[in-house]
Amino acid sequence: MKAAFRLLLLLILVLIAEVNGQRRKPGRKPARPTSERKPARPTPEWKPARLTPEPVEPTELPPPLPPGPPSVFPDCPRECFCPPDFPSALYCDSRNLRKVPLIPPRIHYLYLQNNFIDSLPEESFKNATELRWVNLDNNRIKKLDRRVMEQLDSLVFLYLEKNQLKEVPSFLPANLEQLRLSRNQISKIPSGVFNKLEHLVLLDLHHNKLSDGVFNKNTFRGLKNLMQLNLAHNILRKLPPGLPSAVHQLFLDRNNIEDIPDDYFKEFPNLAFLRLNYNQISDKGLPKNSFNLTNLLVLQLAHNKLTTMPFINPKLEHLYLNDNSIEKINGTQICPTSLVTFQDFSSDLENSPRLRYLRLDGNQLKPPIPLDLMMCFRLLQSVVF
Repeated sequence: MKAAFRLLLLLILVLIAEVNGQRRKPGRKPARPTSERKPARPTPEWKPARLTPEPVEPTELPPPLPPGPPSVFPDCPRECFCPPDFPSALYCDSRNLRKVPLIPPRIHYLYLQNNFIDSLPEESFKNATELRWVNLDNNRIKKLDRRVMEQLDSLVFLYLEKNQLKEVPSFLPANLEQLRLSRNQISKIPSGVFNKLEHLVLLDLHHNKLSDGVFNKNTFRGLKNLMQLNLAHNILRKLPPGLPSAVHQLFLDRNNIEDIPDDYFKEFPNLAFLRLNYNQISDKGLPKNSFNLTNLLVLQLAHNKLTTMPFINPKLEHLYLNDNSIEKINGTQICPTSLVTFQDFSSDLENSPRLRYLRLDGNQLKPPIPLDLMMCFRLLQSVVF
């Protein structure tokens, strides 16, 4: 009986093994020989991504504007505009130009501002000998060609503001009347550069890099008829020597001027407008009669370090003393004429001081306005206190 049971168990195990053999998955294909295998792809090495630095300036300038329609003037450059009712004018401004086009000989007024021009080629100006007005503001000009300047004998107005000049240009036309060089990088004035400019009436050098060492007594020699001189927003610590004696308007604001030499402004008998705002002028650096000038009409001394009101001439009409450190005002001491009594307040107005506008805000003064101040300056129309 036991033998029969063992035989049956053995038969069952054989059947189970046979069934499992039929369910087994087919085996893998035999591996290729090593010589037939494809080379494995190399694993790429990881590297950090490079960051391209931002350019300081645009790498490409905007393209020039497309040419306009044909002009009634055959010699009109296609990149410019020649107004039919103004045949002596040529408008090439704000057109993204890199070069100056050929200027026709009939042109007297040339407008080239707001472009990307960096030089003035002789070829462009070879026929433009009658130019009177040239506007080159807001370009990239670093210097002027001597040959171009010497042939522009009729030039009267030259505008070169907001360029890249590092010194005042030499060989300027002798008939020049206005020279505007503001917002450049000028730190040098060549010797004798103004010697032949006796017709110049306006010289604008504001917002440059002019320092005390640039100026000497001969710097402005030749400017016999200069009426307006603008040296504002430079790096001056002293008043420059040798300024033209004929000057009427003098702008020296936004420098670092600390004091005024005795009788400095006495050299300018025609001075009518003087601007010294935003400097470092204090009472110590201000002689009593510095501004007692016969023809001075407007005096601006705002944003300095004054603690008292300076003495002024009876003919002064506008005085700006705002944003100083003035604590009190003694009208009797600063009055350029003798004070009148209250009974005579409305009499003899012709001989009273001519001051009409006075600005005193931004100081350490407290209301009310001193009575003696009003008794002295009886023509005052506005006081900002």
